[in-house]
Amino acid sequence: MRILLLLIALFAASGLHAAERQHVLWSLKGKTNTVYLLGSVHFLRPSEKLPAAIEAAYGEAEQLLMEIDMDDLDPLEAQQATLELGMLPKGETLEAQLGAATYAKVSQQARAIGLEPMILNRFRPWLAALTLVQLQLVKMGLDPNSGVEQRFVARAASDGKEIKGLETLREQLAMMANLPLAQQREFLLYSVEDTERASREIDELIAAWREGNTRQLAELMTEGFEKYPDLYRPMTVERNRKWIPPIEALLDDRDDYLVVVGALHLVGNDSVIELLETRGHKVVRH
Repeated sequence: MRILLLLIALFAASGLHAAERQHVLWSLKGKTNTVYLLGSVHFLRPSEKLPAAIEAAYGEAEQLLMEIDMDDLDPLEAQQATLELGMLPKGETLEAQLGAATYAKVSQQARAIGLEPMILNRFRPWLAALTLVQLQLVKMGLDPNSGVEQRFVARAASDGKEIKGLETLREQLAMMANLPLAQQREFLLYSVEDTERASREIDELIAAWREGNTRQLAELMTEGFEKYPDLYRPMTVERNRKWIPPIEALLDDRDDYLVVVGALHLVGNDSVIELLETRGHKVVRH
């Protein structure tokens, strides 16, 4: 599972000239190694090619560190955790939790992407949100198996590169499941709104990531915090702070690493990049 709110929100319209192009990619030097930090897009079209700078960072890395250890995921355990944390207790419904007006909006979006709304009616709001976003992205021709992480997972298996995780799948799911009901409702409505926007602008949005427009990404992060501070904080800033110690620990390793996390974790205030710089690390943009 990915944090799909970040997947949509990482994009913004690009204003960079090709000659100025950089990527959502940084590096910092350890005692004897290099650690690359890459902001990912979790869904891409199969035809999308990764920029050469990103390919080079992967090529130099002996090991990868991702949000979760994706090469060792057990599908049955993932399904069980999702059901445990994402389904409502017997006798409760999504419609009752949301109210008639909000449920009508969710139902309209579900039908628009070919999903019968009743399928969502046993889901907790956070799981309904992720389901709607994922299906909408697939309908637009984007493929989770073509996202940055999945491409590297497939290649790492054949290249003999180990993948480690910053957190577990259950921790990611629990982060969503532990949100208060009011914030889960917020997340669901926000996901529906973002899905509608993504339908109109997805080509420009992917181009923005490709060109590394971090200024626009940071502006979008600020917008999200202003609109939904209680939702963004646990999904971004709190996780960023938890990730700093394990990332710093890589600097004592001999292997080069490629750290791959959602792009919004690497831009704006309290980003992983800013937190590392605050701690005295020299982080270089590529």
